[in-house]
Amino acid sequence: MTKIPAELLYTKEHEWVRQEDGVVRVGITDYAQEELHEIVMVELPSVGTAVEAGEAFGTVDSVKATSELFAPLSGEVAEVNEKLEEAPELVNNDPYGEGWMVAIKVSDPNKLKSLLSADDYKKFVEELGK
Repeated sequence: MTKIPAELLYTKEHEWVRQEDGVVRVGITDYAQEELHEIVMVELPSVGTAVEAGEAFGTVDSVKATSELFAPLSGEVAEVNEKLEEAPELVNNDPYGEGWMVAIKVSDPNKLKSLLSADDYKKFVEELGK
């Protein structure tokens, strides 16, 4: 059963968003990591990189496929999870914790309202057949 924490926000591209002090922490959902299977590499942008909502900002390579990561909101990368360079399996083992990808300083916090709630994301995933 796919885990969908109630306190997070989500995108239809299967990214999650956690609001923190002045930034949002972003990763891929449990559903996404299950679909990708064993993650072997994560390519992320550098701190200071500008990202645009809906645009690719990195990639995840698994034994099954390479998938792009999409920015849930526009802003600037404030932090990158460097642990993923040496241990990409953290995304599989703990997608909502140690497997986070980047923290973004959001340019327009009002855009958080455009993201999916946990309930809405759950319905979206159910429609996909999971």
